[in-house]
Amino acid sequence: MAYKFVAILAFAALASAGVLPVHEVYQHAPVTSAVVKAPVAYAAPAPAYAQSVLAKHDDEYDPHPQYKYGYDVQDALSGDSKSQTEERDGDVVRGEYSLVDADGFKRVVQYTADPVNGFNAVVNRVPLEHVKTVVKAAPVAYAAPAHGLVKQFAAPIAYHH
Repeated sequence: MAYKFVAILAFAALASAGVLPVHEVYQHAPVTSAVVKAPVAYAAPAPAYAQSVLAKHDDEYDPHPQYKYGYDVQDALSGDSKSQTEERDGDVVRGEYSLVDADGFKRVVQYTADPVNGFNAVVNRVPLEHVKTVVKAAPVAYAAPAHGLVKQFAAPIAYHH
C-alpha cells in the first residue's frame, strides 16, 4: 500500500516540476505567406426584365405616404370586442385601438409616432357596465372548535440503533 502512495506522490512531483505536462499544449500551425492572384470578377449587365422591374419600383416610391384604415369586431356570441383605427400623413402616424381585458375592463390605447418624438402611447382602462354589479356576501361567522373535539397525538419517538 505504501508503494501506491509513493508512486502517486512521485507522479505529482513530476507534474508540478514541469516534467509531465498537466494540460495539453497546442501549437499554432506555421504561418506561410503566399500571394494568390485571383481572376478579376466581371459583372454582367442586368437583363432588360430586371431593369424594368427596378425602374417600376422607383416610380412607385411615394415620398409622402398617406393612408387611413380601421376595423371593428363586436361578437355578442363569444363576447369578443375589439377595434382599431390608424392614419398616416407622411412620417406622422396616429391611431387608437381597444379591446376587452380578461378582468372585464376595456383597454383603450391612443398612440402617435413621428421622427421627432418617437412612439408615444396613452393607455386608459374603462370599466364595462356588467362589471359594476357588486355582490355582497353574508358575513361569515367563525367559531373555534371545542377543546374536546381536537384529537391529540403523542409526540414521535426517535429511532435509535
